[in-house]
Amino acid sequence: MTLMIDFPFPGAQAWAEHFKEIELPVLRHTTQKLAELRDNAETINTRALANIVLHDPLMTLRILRYMKLHRGKSQTMEITTIERSLVMIGMQNFFESCQELPTIEQQLKGHPKAMLGLLKVIARSRHASSWSRDWALLRQNTRFEEISLAALLHDFVEILMYCFAPTLATRARERLNADHTLRTQQVQEEVFGAPLNEIMSELVELWGLPQLLLALLNPTDDDSTNVKYVSLAVDLSRHSANGWDDAALPDDFKAVESFLFIDHSHLLERIGAPEEMIQVARESEAASDNPLI
Repeated sequence: MTLMIDFPFPGAQAWAEHFKEIELPVLRHTTQKLAELRDNAETINTRALANIVLHDPLMTLRILRYMKLHRGKSQTMEITTIERSLVMIGMQNFFESCQELPTIEQQLKGHPKAMLGLLKVIARSRHASSWSRDWALLRQNTRFEEISLAALLHDFVEILMYCFAPTLATRARERLNADHTLRTQQVQEEVFGAPLNEIMSELVELWGLPQLLLALLNPTDDDSTNVKYVSLAVDLSRHSANGWDDAALPDDFKAVESFLFIDHSHLLERIGAPEEMIQVARESEAASDNPLI
C-alpha cells in the first residue's frame, strides 16, 4: 500500500504521477460480497456483479484500469460501461484479479475522521450516479450508463486524498465546514497544492480511461447536454449532503427542473426528498394552478 502523504505536492501533475501506479483499495463490503460470489463465478449474472462494482467508486476504477492494461491490439472500440467490461474480462479472470484486495478500512485504520469523510464522499457519489442515470432515462438518453458512471467517479480524487493523504483531506474539509464563504478550489490549492479537478484531469489521462468518460468529466465542456446531467447531479448531491435546508439547493432545483422540464414536486419525488418538502411543493403548485383558492 502506498505510503500516506502529509504535505502538499507542487501541482496537479506531481499528484497524478504519485497516484499513477498505486494499487487502489476498495471497501471491505465489496470484498465480502465478491467472496460470497467467487465459488459460483461461472453462473453469476453479469449485471448483478456490475451493480456490486458500481457501489464502490475505487473498485469501479480498478476495472477501468484493468481494461486499459489488458486491452488487446485488435480491440478498436472502447468499452465504456462496467457491465460490458466484465463480459470482456470474463468471470474467471475477474475473480483471479480480485485476490486479497487491499481495503480502505485497513488503509485508514487510526484515521476515523478521514474514514468518515471518505464515506460521505462515496455516499454523495452514489446519489449523483443514481440521479443522473434516472434523469438520462427520463429524457431517453442512450448514454445513461456512461453518464451514471461519470457522476460516480466525478469526485474520485477526493476519495484518493482521504485514502492516501488523510490529514490533508481532513484539514481541507474542516476549513470548508468552518467557513462557508471560502471557495472550494481556493482551499484545495492551499491544502493540496492544486485543485482536485486538475489532478483528476491529469490522472485520467495517465490512466488512459475511455475518451467518452474523459469528455463527461471535463469541467470546461459544461454546455454539453451529457455533461449537464453529470454536473447538475454532482452539485445537487454535494449541497443536499449538507442538509435539505442548504442555501444552494433552490438554485440547484431550478436548474434541474429547467433542464428536465419537470415541476418542483416531481423532482423532489425523484430524488427522495423528505415527504414534508414534497407536500409543500404540491400545495404551492396546486395554489398556482387555482389562484382563486
